[in-house]
Amino acid sequence: MTLAKINPTETQAWQKLSAHYNTIKNHHLFNLFNDDKNRANTFLKELKGLFIDYSKQNINTETVDLLIQLAEETKLEDAIKQMFSGALINETEKRAVLHTALRDFDAKEILVNGENIIPAIKDTRAKIKLFTESVLTGKITGCTNKKITDVVNIGIGGSHLGPQFVLDALKHYKTEINTHFVSNIDGDHVQEVLKNLNPETTLFIIVSKSFGTEETLTNATTIRNWFIAKQSKTAVSKHFVAVSANIEKAVAFGIEASNIFPMWDWVGGRYSLWSAVGLVISLGLGYHNFEALLQGAYTMDKHFKKTAFDQNIPVILGLISIWNINFYNRNSEAVIPYTQYLDFLPDFLQQMIMESNGKSVDRNGEKINYHTSPIIWGSTGTNAQHAFFQALHQGTMTVPADFILFAKDHYKQPLHQDKLIANALAQSQALAFGTKGKNTDVFKTFEGNRPSNTLLFESLNPQNLGILMALYEHKTFVQGIIWNIYSFDQFGVELGKVVSGEIQNTQATKDYQNLDNATALLLKKINNFL
Repeated sequence: MTLAKINPTETQAWQKLSAHYNTIKNHHLFNLFNDDKNRANTFLKELKGLFIDYSKQNINTETVDLLIQLAEETKLEDAIKQMFSGALINETEKRAVLHTALRDFDAKEILVNGENIIPAIKDTRAKIKLFTESVLTGKITGCTNKKITDVVNIGIGGSHLGPQFVLDALKHYKTEINTHFVSNIDGDHVQEVLKNLNPETTLFIIVSKSFGTEETLTNATTIRNWFIAKQSKTAVSKHFVAVSANIEKAVAFGIEASNIFPMWDWVGGRYSLWSAVGLVISLGLGYHNFEALLQGAYTMDKHFKKTAFDQNIPVILGLISIWNINFYNRNSEAVIPYTQYLDFLPDFLQQMIMESNGKSVDRNGEKINYHTSPIIWGSTGTNAQHAFFQALHQGTMTVPADFILFAKDHYKQPLHQDKLIANALAQSQALAFGTKGKNTDVFKTFEGNRPSNTLLFESLNPQNLGILMALYEHKTFVQGIIWNIYSFDQFGVELGKVVSGEIQNTQATKDYQNLDNATALLLKKINNFL
């Protein structure tokens, strides 16, 4: 089975949407709400305590109907079935895409190349649980029999962004373990993490599928040398574990085979936190909270897999995003969580969305003549209001926004929480309606008609975070299918690594003749500083 290869611009739905856009493009949200007193209910969806309000989008019911027709004509339903069944939909790398299987608590069999992967998934979850409990109870200790107090995750990309985001978002639930991350190949970054750590009570997790990722192995080697200088080479096996598919290299590094957790090629890096890559999450939050995160994602998986498109939250949000990008030419999206706990959410979503759908060649191998991935950015409210919201309200570009808020706070501070919620609701209202109908001077005029979604949860907990993350995963999938691109490779990441290796060779030889003039000149300037 392969994915359909349909140019969306050649579908009947796309042509109808183009004509529909010309009839609706001048309709202001202020008037749309005035003309339909039930609009808020029409464009509201609910799932397990999550409410999605998309009434402040430049749409009507005809828009949604035509967008659903687009999804049907581009064979989205078939693509969803293929992903969940283990078909090799990552066709450029000949791999299945089954991060959803990692959080499937009901399936007894999912086949990849004829092999049932469910037993291995269950065994790995059990291994994560046992290891976590052994560390937290002191059954597993460091080389001097002292209890582990700190864990350092050494990885990059999906091996870093996902786990760090989750741990920061759920820090209210943290265990006594302090978690740290080393990702950047910048040596200063490594040393800043190491300088306050006690090697006797620190556990290091090396996360690399190949155990050959340059940044990760460079950092891991530097950290191992630091550890050996303070302890001993024989103690490495007590303080280093790995998440990798390359057992031989991990063992050669000094890690015991029993302390190597698996990685599978049917799980992409940016979706890997649901696997043993989430070991640091389990240690930092407790296994029960890690499993609750998985359960939340599974809730959204079941909804996405089984729900009709007109009620399917990821499908609707993905289609509305396409409407904004491809018809309104709005090629940027802001993500504004109204909780400081989700400070890393825009960073996390940048990788998920832009690394997945930042493509300009379709599944037919042809150059694309329509926009694909938007630029994803954002910050937490209310900080963002005092930074870039001026441009959102009065700038020349219209930027659709997602407002994410939680009715309850953890520390029960109503004075703060009431003001936080009021600010979130006020911003979406002001963006939509501006100062329409109000007398004001030209400099204080807000045109409004700027679209947004509001995602409302009761509270931020592991299960709800899992729901939120899986929602954005599936939204990204929907867009990639409709845009007729392969969302699960990232060859653009690889090119930079190749060029970097060439420049490193030049730095060693000082032979600049094969470099472009600008790069050669900059290298010479750098060498003058050294």
